[in-house]
Amino acid sequence: MLFFIMADLAVCQSQLSASRPTPEWARGAVWYQIFPERFRNGNPRNDPTAADAGIQNYPNWQVSPWTSDWYKLQSWEKAKSDEFYKIVFERRYGGDFQGVIEKLDYLQELGVTAIYFNPIFEAKSLHKYDASSYHHIDDNFGPDPARDKALVATETEDPQTWKWTPADSLFLGFIKEAHHRNIRVIIDGVFNHVGRDFWAFRDLIKNQQNSRYKDWFVVRKWDDPSTSQDEFDYQGWWDLRSLPVFREDDNGIVPGPREYIFAITRRWMDPNGDGDPSDGVDGWRLDASEEVSPKFWVDWCARVRSLNPQSYIIGEIWKLAPDWLKGDLYDAVMNYPVAYAMRNLFIGGEEEWGPSRFDAELSKIRANYSETTNHIMQMLIGSHDTDRLASMIKNAGGRGYDQRASCRDNPSYDPRQPNAEEKKTQKLIAAFMATYVGAPMIYYGDEAGMWGGDDPDDRKPMVWPDLKYDTETYLTVTKFTDSDPVVFEHELFDFYKQVLRLRQRHPALRQGTITTLRKDDDDGVYAFRRDFENDVVIAVFNVSAQQRKIMLNVTGANDKLFREALSGKESTVRNAVLQIELAPRSAAIWE
Repeated sequence: MLFFIMADLAVCQSQLSASRPTPEWARGAVWYQIFPERFRNGNPRNDPTAADAGIQNYPNWQVSPWTSDWYKLQSWEKAKSDEFYKIVFERRYGGDFQGVIEKLDYLQELGVTAIYFNPIFEAKSLHKYDASSYHHIDDNFGPDPARDKALVATETEDPQTWKWTPADSLFLGFIKEAHHRNIRVIIDGVFNHVGRDFWAFRDLIKNQQNSRYKDWFVVRKWDDPSTSQDEFDYQGWWDLRSLPVFREDDNGIVPGPREYIFAITRRWMDPNGDGDPSDGVDGWRLDASEEVSPKFWVDWCARVRSLNPQSYIIGEIWKLAPDWLKGDLYDAVMNYPVAYAMRNLFIGGEEEWGPSRFDAELSKIRANYSETTNHIMQMLIGSHDTDRLASMIKNAGGRGYDQRASCRDNPSYDPRQPNAEEKKTQKLIAAFMATYVGAPMIYYGDEAGMWGGDDPDDRKPMVWPDLKYDTETYLTVTKFTDSDPVVFEHELFDFYKQVLRLRQRHPALRQGTITTLRKDDDDGVYAFRRDFENDVVIAVFNVSAQQRKIMLNVTGANDKLFREALSGKESTVRNAVLQIELAPRSAAIWE
């Protein structure tokens, strides 16, 4: 018998209406995405062992030096293979929550108001999408992995037996420190699939059809103990055997795993169990959410909102998704359609758009959602699932958002450091994300000048100003003989800080209306204004290679003095016209 706390769904559903208010804190938030294993190693004493990482048959395996050349093979790697992409996934660098706590002031200085974590629950992989438990933080993210393991060994499936491990407690301490700085925290909910080490699946492997969890998963064939072969077969996510999926019926995820998910949802949203959600996470990002029945999500979202009415739920959906944002499901989705549009205007690639098509596409996207929903949509261009923004720009002639955006799959991909001209484009995009409708999300390290192709090269250890890094070389993956210095780019960081912090100063950027002022394909100029009550911000972008003199009609602002946020230059609107000059490949933000 399972002892999970059952959700009172009738009560939850009665507390939810289609007109549920938008989480106020999420309007125009500035998001920062952290891949925990690669952000900061704050406590080398908790670094994973080979056993922790599930590493076998690698003599002399060890945690990789944080500041080493990414493409250089370590001695233990050379002993196993001379092919970089066959070995790199076995690396660990030791990122942990102590490291994130140490850098909260850095994030606050940057202007971050909300953090999204890739998976943080116990798992052997570096990415942790193959959870062995949802009710514990990975022990190598905490201060005392041995103590964590000892406590976990005393538990059963009954939530009443679950302990708070040192890693769990450190994470809750992190939440307290983040909330003290007015930074919200959401975590990855990977509820479609688990790992083979997941506690219920381990029992299934051992006991087969006699397992109490035999109905949790989709078993295609049981093992025949009378033979020496292993006939056990089951459904995996995208048929990957390392990621068994939960079984679903007409109502979505079946009882058993459903109640377990509800129990861990309460655990992380209300850790003290006192009805006060202020000590828990502020919401969830739902991985591969389209692959789970909406019927399950309706019930789960109701549970989340009953625990915290100001929670934020966002689904990983890569296309327009208005049907998922109608009140009983998510609050927002990761706004990849805007990312595609940004790439096509500012970078190029598969398509090269002018300002008029770009503006039409943005209008179409916004029209699919309510005004309040548009303000809380995550606006990103790169993530752990894409090449980094800097490398996306350097490889402008290539395809975007597919599986050939790295040297791993594309021999023509250029992995080298972007040049000064390419960094101008990155600043253009950063300025757009800071001023457009929605909630910009920065992938860790983009603001520091990091570059890299798609997985795994988008998951390098974070570059910090207090560390000295080896020069990056490329001969293990390409023909390039160049080498590039790896340093924290203070000037780029200062630019990001300057544009992102505008959102704290201007309610027009967090929740204002948007009006297009210019969409000139001939001159390559795009401009819009944001308005909220008496607050006005005007953003202008020159995507051409020529200097432009621009006259913008600014109704209702006659004789008002505007200041350009990036340069400090001032100009007064005369006869409802703001006159400005804009350098090639640059942006101006007038406040």
